[in-house]
Amino acid sequence: MPRRGRPAASDCDPALSAPADASDGLLGPAAIRSLAQQLDLRPTKQLGQNFLHDANTIRRIVRTAELRPDDVVVEIGPGLGSLTLGLLPAAAAVTAVEVDPRLAEQLPRTVAERSPACADRLTVVTADAMRVTELPGAAPTALVANLPYNISVPVLLHWLERFPSIRTALVLVQLEVAERLAAAPGSDAYGVPSVKAAWYADVRRAGAVGRPVFWPVPNVDSGLVRLTRRQPPAGDRAATFAAVDAAFATRRKGLRAALGGWAGSPAAAEARLREAGIDPTWRGERLSVTDFARLAATDPVQAG
Repeated sequence: MPRRGRPAASDCDPALSAPADASDGLLGPAAIRSLAQQLDLRPTKQLGQNFLHDANTIRRIVRTAELRPDDVVVEIGPGLGSLTLGLLPAAAAVTAVEVDPRLAEQLPRTVAERSPACADRLTVVTADAMRVTELPGAAPTALVANLPYNISVPVLLHWLERFPSIRTALVLVQLEVAERLAAAPGSDAYGVPSVKAAWYADVRRAGAVGRPVFWPVPNVDSGLVRLTRRQPPAGDRAATFAAVDAAFATRRKGLRAALGGWAGSPAAAEARLREAGIDPTWRGERLSVTDFARLAATDPVQAG
């Protein structure tokens, strides 16, 4: 297990023991390909494996995360360890959750070789991130990750729900997903991810990331999203999310029609919308998460 107090900077400084071919101990393109060859690793789209290899991008991610010295960071999908090596000096501990057993087994070795003074800050958990409900050691306070693009939104929402100790998150996702997560009501990109993320946190874009910093190079652009935990709206989360899902299932319909199945009938939906002070002719993209929570809290019996 890693130490939970942060040692002096000189005790965990990757630059002190970095290999000659590395930048601050971080993994460059040659090191990434060499590790992949050693592991006989062929990145798969199924696991969303696109590995960061640009030191400047890694430093930028760590800097943008604004970690505290006592933060316990969870990293989902550490892969070959590029971002992990950047995170270790910036926090008290890093828990890396990796689904691929080969990568999970290799990660401690990579850290021990390239940043031995930081090795005791790392804990590796071999697991599917969507199935993790508890972690060893202290509760995580920050989430920083290059999330697998194919499951980025479900993973993010799962961790925000299961680990309320996470006060801040910085995630690298497909650019289109970044736009959706941070979208405001009324905008074209606003939808289910926007509303559900807003239940847990204030969400904002934190910049774009180019394709060449990954191996293999993805066929989509990427973006950073920063989330800061806040008090959720008054109401029941599950009931609110059910209303959100129904409202956006048919985006072109007004809320009276879109929520007909959810409420039992279009007439019942209209009654609940009016009780919540919402115009039944509006579409879901006009409602904030607070509006949805207020709608979910209306009385279905009276509406019927």
